[in-house]
Amino acid sequence: MRAALCLGMAAAHLGWTASIGSGQPAPTDIEPLDVPARTSISVRSIVPGAGWGTANETEERAALSLSKLFIADYALRHGDGSPADRDLCERMIRKSDDAAADRLAAEYPSAIDDIAREYGLRATHGAGGWEFSTTSTADVADFLAAKIRTEPDSPLLAWMEEPADKAADGTRQDWGTARLPQVLGTKWGWSDVGDPEVASASFGPGFTVAAHTYGTADQQTQDVLNVLWGPIGTLTPPRH
Repeated sequence: MRAALCLGMAAAHLGWTASIGSGQPAPTDIEPLDVPARTSISVRSIVPGAGWGTANETEERAALSLSKLFIADYALRHGDGSPADRDLCERMIRKSDDAAADRLAAEYPSAIDDIAREYGLRATHGAGGWEFSTTSTADVADFLAAKIRTEPDSPLLAWMEEPADKAADGTRQDWGTARLPQVLGTKWGWSDVGDPEVASASFGPGFTVAAHTYGTADQQTQDVLNVLWGPIGTLTPPRH
């Protein structure tokens, strides 16, 4: 089974009008592209209200370590402001450190749900612990776009720009949305048990993108590059 990804090539210059899913905008001139249903993809322009994604972009899926983005955002803006918290946040984002996430989640148990309410992330839920949290690619892409618009100097974004080559558990951090042109920063997620399941979320000049795949890192990279390599370039401002 495959999910249709609708991209308006003429609308790639931000002429968005119609709506899809949970109120996310869709392009006007639609050219369908195919993405395997195993993968959900969302792209957002930094221009508010502009974006598109797969038909399943609002589907609630495991957040995996992308949930650490929400925990870090909460701790940085609503936490106690301690150097210890900041260090734990950096470890979560740059190294996807589970131990750091455990400590911050224990300190701020409602962090994920509070951030979901603040940003209007409908598929994001943190009940049961961060490792069991859920989100959608639409939520993650919307969240990152909001961060860039409202807090472009956030340490969270800076840490995404400087990820460790290997995570705390030794996993290489180099797949999915990170392989797209002009990407500046990325956060990855993956499942340690059961069938392969991976996620990645990135931002670049003028855009954010998130992907989740019921499959391997290589499969996600293939799915993402097959449909986004060219279009991402149209969303980024020209460099002089």
